[in-house]
Amino acid sequence: MEMDSPSQSRPPHVVIFPLPLQGHINSMIKLAELLALAGFKLTFLNSHHNHERLIKFTNIVAYFKRYPGFELKTITDGLPLDHPRSGNWFLETYEEAIIMKIKQSFREMLMNSNPLVDCVIADGFSGFAIDVANELGIPIIGFRTSSPRSFWVYYSITDIIKAGELPIRGSEDMDRLITTVPGMETYLRCRDLPSFCRKSDIEDSTVQLIVKQTRKSTEADALIFNTTDELDGPILSQIRTKCANIYPIGPLHAQLNTKLKAKHGESFDQFSNALREEDKSCIPWLDKQPYRSVIYVSFGSITSTSRDQLVELWYGLLNSKTKFLFVVRPDSVIGKDGEGEDVVKELMEKSKDRGYIVDWAPQEVVLNHQAVGGFLTHSGWNSTLESIVAGVPMVCWPYFADQQVTSRVVSRVWKIGLDMKDVCDRKIVENMVNDVMVDRKEYVNSATDMAKVINQCVSIGGSSSNNLDRLIEDIRMKRLKTTKRL
Repeated sequence: MEMDSPSQSRPPHVVIFPLPLQGHINSMIKLAELLALAGFKLTFLNSHHNHERLIKFTNIVAYFKRYPGFELKTITDGLPLDHPRSGNWFLETYEEAIIMKIKQSFREMLMNSNPLVDCVIADGFSGFAIDVANELGIPIIGFRTSSPRSFWVYYSITDIIKAGELPIRGSEDMDRLITTVPGMETYLRCRDLPSFCRKSDIEDSTVQLIVKQTRKSTEADALIFNTTDELDGPILSQIRTKCANIYPIGPLHAQLNTKLKAKHGESFDQFSNALREEDKSCIPWLDKQPYRSVIYVSFGSITSTSRDQLVELWYGLLNSKTKFLFVVRPDSVIGKDGEGEDVVKELMEKSKDRGYIVDWAPQEVVLNHQAVGGFLTHSGWNSTLESIVAGVPMVCWPYFADQQVTSRVVSRVWKIGLDMKDVCDRKIVENMVNDVMVDRKEYVNSATDMAKVINQCVSIGGSSSNNLDRLIEDIRMKRLKTTKRL
């Protein structure tokens, strides 16, 4: 193993390794930049496929040149280059042969690194990374990119099954409370469990994989969560019983904005990490709309809808009399070749006066625009945090995995929106959009109050800012531990 000579003068070298999925890359590249701002040497390890997409649609190489020692490296995701990687491809292809390919490449990268790697921050779903880091004697921190509550539900699935609360016994069982997830007994129903819990076979490979990876992640030296004590304190306390050292350092996009603003002033530019081309023409359109008059609609980078669902959503928006900015990825509509693009063109033609439809939008900019007053969302964790920081109430239409949990928390625990899970009916869409956009005082007040609290968390002296400082200092200390093995 080629190594540099031990020197206390060089900055710590941290490797950050996300899963090859947009939402995971999004938050982990923000963490990478925060550590670069602290003076660390960073290696951001992305899949070949996603690195090429970032080069195509962003200025990633030029942007990160501003940080000396920031290196972009690539690794296989185990799939052939011509694989479409659409929908929920990662879980569907996550098998031993694929993981062995990634694991081997990851080990070689760490072994051949010069300077020595002082700490790995790996996606919390990458259990193999813990094994490799332990084998090489490198400290490793797991980053769980979904919400702490969904992590805690994943962790508790074994106990839910043991208690006989899974499997779910038909549609009449969906509103039964789950009592075996500590701290969530009063509001978590069967229908709020992660989507894969709806399988009748609890020995299903997807269920077992997610349980295994979640439990494995507590074997890391510590865990990072993209949240705040103020948002998720009671559940973070539960998680500490399984992994004592956790760092709630979110919302990371707000934390990064605060640090960049402090360094560069109001005019700072920020890296857009979209794996798609952003259509910024929606911003001039928003500029012409009245204050808080537009509902923004986006279901993230993975969600798929049928043609019928898309039409129901669209009619619900149209009938609500509210103006809307609708993100519809052409590849998100399930149907025959070309059908997605045809239905989008048809809807655009019919709603020119009331709405604006784009393939992809600069979401953070949109949510912070004064014309936007609501967000119809899939309840992905990054999207939820961006909405919370912007003080925008939500209508939640979750698609899969952790999103079912998050939509329940948004509506029942935080009371900053409505949960529309398991339905796609134009009348319900219309009513919920009107509840948030027209009869909206209750949700607006709650969302505004929460935004103030959460934005304070990332200011100097706030809980997340302090936790980030602690993470930075702990990595420095781990570096000392690492050099001793030379």
